[in-house]
Amino acid sequence: MRVMARISIPVETGNQAIRDGSLGAVMQHAAERWKPEGMYFTTFDGRRTAFMVFDLPDASDIPPFAEPFFTGLNADVELAPVMNGVDLQSGLAQLG
Repeated sequence: MRVMARISIPVETGNQAIRDGSLGAVMQHAAERWKPEGMYFTTFDGRRTAFMVFDLPDASDIPPFAEPFFTGLNADVELAPVMNGVDLQSGLAQLG
């Protein structure tokens, strides 16, 4: 299932992760493992935030996805199923 993750990193943890290089390493590992169709970086609510759209094959894949962000960056991780335009059109067509 296509999902969007929002990964928000506390300021102090992010500062330390930039200094020690772990921020880039955790993000690079996630990109290599999950091969997102899109990965974007911004600030959100005053925190460093990444948005990542990728395929989550099974609910049991949530811990392998989220734990590196929890343990490595003390991040908040939110996952939500999402659709692209083709998915939306297909879903709307089923409404009759």
